[in-house]
Amino acid sequence: MTTTAPRHLADGPVWERRFRAPRHTLPAWAKSAPDRCVFVSDLSGIAQVHAWDRAAGTLRRVTDRPAGTQQCAIEASGEAVWWFDDGDGDEYGRWMRQPFTGGPDTPAVPSAGRYWPSGLAVGLDGHALLGCSTEDGAAVHLVLPGGAARPLYRHDEPAYAVDLSRSLDLAVIAHSERGDLWDLGVRVLTTDDGTTVADLADDEGGLEAVGFSPVRGDPRLLLTHQRDDRWEPVLFDPRTGERTALRLGLPGDVSVQWFQDASSLLVVHDHEARSTLHRYDLGSGRLERIGTPAGVIAHARTRPGGDAWLLWSSSARPPEFRGLLEDPALPLPDQPPPPAADARDLWVDGPGGRIHALLNTPAGPGPYPTVFLLHGGPDEQDEDAFDPAVAAWTDHGFAVVRVNYRGSTGYGREWTEALRRRVGLTELEDVSAVRQWTVDHGVADPARLVVAGWSWGGYLTLLALGTRPGEWALGLAGAPVADCAAAHHGAMEEIKALDRSLFGGTPEEVPERYRESSPLTYVDAVRAPVLILAGANDARCPVGQAKDYAERLARRGVPHGLHVHDGGHSVTGVEERVALFRRQLEFARAHLPPSGP
Repeated sequence: MTTTAPRHLADGPVWERRFRAPRHTLPAWAKSAPDRCVFVSDLSGIAQVHAWDRAAGTLRRVTDRPAGTQQCAIEASGEAVWWFDDGDGDEYGRWMRQPFTGGPDTPAVPSAGRYWPSGLAVGLDGHALLGCSTEDGAAVHLVLPGGAARPLYRHDEPAYAVDLSRSLDLAVIAHSERGDLWDLGVRVLTTDDGTTVADLADDEGGLEAVGFSPVRGDPRLLLTHQRDDRWEPVLFDPRTGERTALRLGLPGDVSVQWFQDASSLLVVHDHEARSTLHRYDLGSGRLERIGTPAGVIAHARTRPGGDAWLLWSSSARPPEFRGLLEDPALPLPDQPPPPAADARDLWVDGPGGRIHALLNTPAGPGPYPTVFLLHGGPDEQDEDAFDPAVAAWTDHGFAVVRVNYRGSTGYGREWTEALRRRVGLTELEDVSAVRQWTVDHGVADPARLVVAGWSWGGYLTLLALGTRPGEWALGLAGAPVADCAAAHHGAMEEIKALDRSLFGGTPEEVPERYRESSPLTYVDAVRAPVLILAGANDARCPVGQAKDYAERLARRGVPHGLHVHDGGHSVTGVEERVALFRRQLEFARAHLPPSGP
């Protein structure tokens, strides 16, 4: 079955069609019924959960919520879909359960109440591992067939459910009991009473739990740790304590997962804004490259029979759903959005080392009005992946620069960790170095420079306008932190823990660090017009502190705009995304100076 493309996908200018083209997550399949799958798609105009039966060739929309639905899972039997109900998009709610073929929604775990989700691992035979976070701390529950739950773990600091063993006797969680959300510990528990079987930490670098072997009776746990500034896999037997370190030798970051027969690992290698795919044979220790075009693998998932599903894209080519062994043929419209231009790599010498950036330019000679589009995270990276916003800016005559400043992933642990020295200010040193390079080399018009971003990128936008007011002609800040202390007190618990890790304590414990990194500290120096976009129900960057910042701009007569949409931190509606970009474009056109002679 192939779904007919909605008529509106072919309407409007090219840039709008790229935004409106349906987007979807990588389908998750039921462990015991792999032809039954679930995923999130905005085919209907807003992100909703869909159930896909490959054998029957049917596709059914599971949810129809005005705020959209962003998280889903499927029971191992394939009999029911789970989806997270967070009310108005504030991320606080509960998992709901609906039969795969349709029916009423019921709470999946009635006794758990409402919470911020902290991981969900679906196990065999109707079991699941559920992580919940509230203002009272974090808890991990073993969910039994029928929805009853038994607590396995609780702590005041954040913790996350990771996986259940196939034999259902062991659970693995990640926790931040040491007070650093960037340096998690790993704990293996028994599922009968929560007794600790193994407690793992890594003082030499980071440690992450991936999951147990997919073969029933095989107790091995797959981990990754950092050695020599690289991520490497580790096999750990919780029953014997035996650890086997594997050596991939790949720079940057890797994500690994078991192939379903547990004989090899699927490796996605992310380095310098692009991905490569590999298979690591556990018997021979051989690492084999699997051919994919240059670009980015956003997500990968192994399947029975040695297959794997991928979501791949590049700056020029829209996302593609691929299989290693067979074409998955997802029944969504086969009308892809118009392609865009390839990104060019820039390497610029900066105060902390060589800085990597991606550059897109419009047709014709420069210098161009230029948008510095700063990524969120902060520990993420801009990649050579398809982005409708980048293409839309270039369609309208702007160059776009994306800087992988210190704090970005893909360049080693030292590069990522560097932002903690002076939060926000370290990143902007790198952004300014790349800005100067683009001006010196005739790419960017120094009088028509825009700094923009969403989430952490929105925060950096406001901080740049205040700390480096002579460098920017305009700012576009989406979902920003404007006052670090006020945002901390109003945010969800996981964000508070992240703040404590970044700043070294709470605003009461280290007030000067929060003050130094807060855009509000420098608001009286802002000269450039600024547009602020925020969500009324944002639990990560609460809207109140952004409104206070806008009021300070108004008192000084700084040209600005404040648009508050009805959603949360993420924008789930297609038309809202189009409207938000149009609003940014109109603001830039209205307030940027005209081009020179």
